[in-house]
Amino acid sequence: MAQRESPCTPKLPPKPLKLRVERKETLTATPPTPTSPTEAPHRTAFPKRPTTTHKTYRLPQYVNKIHVIFDAKRGRKRVKSQAQGGSAREETSGTESDPEDNTNGGSRRSVYVQSTLKRRPGYRTLERDLIQLQQQQLFQLFVVVSLRKSSPGNTYAPEITQQFPNKFAKSSRHSREAEDRLKAIPKFCFPDSQDWRPSGDLPSETFSFVLTGEDGSRWFCYCRKILPCGKGKRLPEVHCIVSRLGCFNLFAKILEEVERRREICPALVSPFMCSVMEAPFPAPGRTITVKSFLPGSGNEVLTLCRPVDSRLEHVDFESLLQCLSVGRLLQVFASLLLERRVIFIANKLSVLSRCGHAALALLYPFTWQHTFVPVLPASMLDISCSPTPFLMGALAPCLPELLELPIEEVLIVDLCADKFVKQLGDEDCILPSKLQAALQQILEERGQILRQDGDRTGQQCELSSLVSEAFVHFFVELVGHYSLHMGASGARELQRESFCKSHPSRGARQFLQLFMDTQMFSGFIHDKELRKGGGKGLFEVRAAEYLASNPESESSGFLKGLKGIGMKFLQKK
Repeated sequence: MAQRESPCTPKLPPKPLKLRVERKETLTATPPTPTSPTEAPHRTAFPKRPTTTHKTYRLPQYVNKIHVIFDAKRGRKRVKSQAQGGSAREETSGTESDPEDNTNGGSRRSVYVQSTLKRRPGYRTLERDLIQLQQQQLFQLFVVVSLRKSSPGNTYAPEITQQFPNKFAKSSRHSREAEDRLKAIPKFCFPDSQDWRPSGDLPSETFSFVLTGEDGSRWFCYCRKILPCGKGKRLPEVHCIVSRLGCFNLFAKILEEVERRREICPALVSPFMCSVMEAPFPAPGRTITVKSFLPGSGNEVLTLCRPVDSRLEHVDFESLLQCLSVGRLLQVFASLLLERRVIFIANKLSVLSRCGHAALALLYPFTWQHTFVPVLPASMLDISCSPTPFLMGALAPCLPELLELPIEEVLIVDLCADKFVKQLGDEDCILPSKLQAALQQILEERGQILRQDGDRTGQQCELSSLVSEAFVHFFVELVGHYSLHMGASGARELQRESFCKSHPSRGARQFLQLFMDTQMFSGFIHDKELRKGGGKGLFEVRAAEYLASNPESESSGFLKGLKGIGMKFLQKK
């Protein structure tokens, strides 16, 4: 079943944009008080920096490069740094040919959004989830799923053959729901169980999937498929760790240790997992140690570390960029922003899970509130006929059956061939053209940008940070001015009309007309309306810097007024 994972590598343009930086990449040493694990240190407005005598921090060069590229693509017109009274003036920027708002589709989406918010008003944000997880266990459950021959025919069915701890706590309010989720785990560990046959050689594979509860809570299930020790042909088994923490690399390391101990003796697994469960929950950037006994080696110490930026610790953008060209990646991103139905197709479970999580990570600061199934079992393909938005993944052998199902308005993406199997046809003209061009240039020049940045080591970490900063800046340019249009007196509500009209780009205004009707946007604003304070993540910090970097003073407004009067006078002459 093994296939290649990197069918396409984007070519870099021969002439990169020349970077002009007139300031030192430094930060003041008085950042806002951290209130969430994802908070980034505050930096001064770009490109001007006030003088300070405080200790300074160094900024990566690629952050400045991202600003330069967006500035060049956007042009001189920017969102005003002060909310304007009365009706906003209609302006146009360039000749963008973005799609007009679909009135009928927009009204249907508005009804759906409002009903969903009433049904589930608690908008989950990544920062809030990470804060609530700090005092919990490292994981909730560990299971071993094996294949057992079923009675009809020569087929196999997955079932749990080992579980730790053995039972859920009876005092838990969610014990019944936890048992229901537990029953679903085998199907997702072997979504293609009917295709398996005993084998003498099978490379290990690490992948993950997500189980969502009725209250919107999520179980991250980290799996490693291995071939047990023995002679002759054997059936594979899957080791699965269930946790509320999204940290792929940390649990991948634990699973490797589980595999090593199970090869020696299966009885060594439970004591080791007991030691891991008793370990304290690591804070971002912190390291914990797990001590365990291994026959022949004595006491061993396993070191587990969480990265500083917890928001990216479950994300592998490299896999997504290897599977899809930049152009198609942005079309997938645009479809997810409008909460459409998207299905990923690949030959490997690891490719599906990594690309699914990476695609949703691009949506930050917004959070996908709909169905997310990174790997859909073959026996559950009819779920894709749901009329609600979703992001799902399916193995390549399931594609013919998927194409026969009556799925409406869906984007089916072949990750191995870098192509769209089925699409609506408007994916390339959803995003505002200038902002899309800036994103495309940054992603296509990512290798050169990272090589120019000598501030960090570790290419994987740098790539994740670069991609994250690029998409955060996209949202800053698009909706970073929302705080200027939140009602100051009485109810704290977003003035939607003035918010949309205040954007100087016609293409951006047309996109906002659609985006403001999504559940992602409505939930995001609803959360801001309810919370006046709270933690500030990377988006809030960058949005504040963006608004502060172009203040609209009264004098400049007066001069613009005089200039306008002068132009009218010359036209009359």
